[in-house]
Amino acid sequence: MKHHVGEHKARKGLIRIEFDERDGIAEHVKITGDFFIHPEETVQELERELEGHRLDELERVMDEFFAVRMDVEMPYVNVEDFKIALKNALRE
Repeated sequence: MKHHVGEHKARKGLIRIEFDERDGIAEHVKITGDFFIHPEETVQELERELEGHRLDELERVMDEFFAVRMDVEMPYVNVEDFKIALKNALRE
């Protein structure tokens, strides 16, 4: 099992994504940082959504996740910021 960690400094806040990789599949996804997001459970929902997917599918899963959630507020942080943190985690 391989452990991935990636960070990205957004305009207002740091986004950190960590996960384990087993056979090319993301497990134990954890997203932390000092960014603001509402509703707060959005982060846990995104973590659950990303788990069980192949690493090359994670960006698409993220796009689809945020595309259908019109109620999410993320001042100064956007989907691209999460994707950059993800890419940094995958770069290791």
